[in-house]
Amino acid sequence: MKPMDMQDATAGFDIDRVRADFPILSMRVGDKPLVYLDNAASAQMPQQVIDRIVHYQTREHSNIHRAVHYLSETATAQYEAARLKVQSFINAPSEREVIFTSGTTDGINLVMHGYGRKFIGAGDEIVVSAIEHHANIVPWQMLCEERGATLKVIPVNDAGELSFDAYRALLGPKVKMVAITHVSNALGTVVPVRDYIEAAHASGIPVLVDGAQAAPHIPVDVQALGCDFYVFSGHKMCGPTGIGVLYGRAEWLEKMQPFKGGGDMIASVSFEKTTYNVLPFKFEAGTPPIMAAIALGEALDYLRGIGIETIARREHDLLAYATEGVSTIRGIRIIGTAERKAAVLSMVMDGIHPHDLGTLLNEDGVAIRTGHHCAQPVMTRYRIPATARASFAFYNTFAEVDALVASLQRAKTVFGVD
Repeated sequence: MKPMDMQDATAGFDIDRVRADFPILSMRVGDKPLVYLDNAASAQMPQQVIDRIVHYQTREHSNIHRAVHYLSETATAQYEAARLKVQSFINAPSEREVIFTSGTTDGINLVMHGYGRKFIGAGDEIVVSAIEHHANIVPWQMLCEERGATLKVIPVNDAGELSFDAYRALLGPKVKMVAITHVSNALGTVVPVRDYIEAAHASGIPVLVDGAQAAPHIPVDVQALGCDFYVFSGHKMCGPTGIGVLYGRAEWLEKMQPFKGGGDMIASVSFEKTTYNVLPFKFEAGTPPIMAAIALGEALDYLRGIGIETIARREHDLLAYATEGVSTIRGIRIIGTAERKAAVLSMVMDGIHPHDLGTLLNEDGVAIRTGHHCAQPVMTRYRIPATARASFAFYNTFAEVDALVASLQRAKTVFGVD
């Protein structure tokens, strides 16, 4: 491996300046510096986003779309400006196609209810993959149970790559929806979703893409992908929790029934009939997460300021360095070795349960995720109960990777594992 100080001197990327933007990265866990490697669960927020939240709460807080006073008009303008930032970030054709949700899970459920309950019935089929997060399995299972439809699963090989040939064979006349991840949260596999979308569209099948692990790490262009729906979460993108995005093609959103009823999603209400509001408000019932949406917009500004391509290169280098370092430790098996991966490194160590491994690493200040990562079918596929998952962000350093490797080595000594 190259000396970590050389690798941190990436051209055009000032790691010290970037890390200075994240106050939490300077904290200590006991007497050890925090090494935060749980970014696939939630990324940290830069000071700019924190400051934007405080500014909104102290200078702009009001409900939106419903008043003509200064605060309401200001909050409304900032909320809708955030929508435009999302539109630009994912290259959506129109801001009408950008729906604010509470997160990826909420967005998938919105599509399941709005599209699925209207267009999927008995005998129909829904295709998902073997590497999906539970959020892109359970809603479709619920719909299948309710409507008498069937869930079909794209198989995965030992490396963590989906079988495209098997996928195409599943695309029969009964398939009414394909719901597939862009990047696996458990394995890091980057799925070539454009190919999957084109194959589905050739049979007239709409496609939903779970982009929770892709949008923070690689460029996303929904027009280039051609997807019908794309969902992601703000808290994985240096924004706050409780905010997410559903992109949907207007032609589908217009046909879909609303997921929730209430204020702001209506045009008129009487006891005889309700007519729905125009897009995107048709799917944003009640008071939305105003502050969170504005803060997400600030987070997207921050990420674009660094550059998504720069972030992708940086995280690729971190993953390669970590993979090389972890691979030198005898008794560790990496779960997920696809040729194209995002910055996720899942592993198991002989003789040590992942939960025990995570507990010991915490003593060294190293924060990783342990468990099934809301992807139990993945664990079943690899015949393991859980993994220890280190996931990287652009603000991580190669020295932190060295700390991870050293802590894993120490675990072997502590547990007496040869």
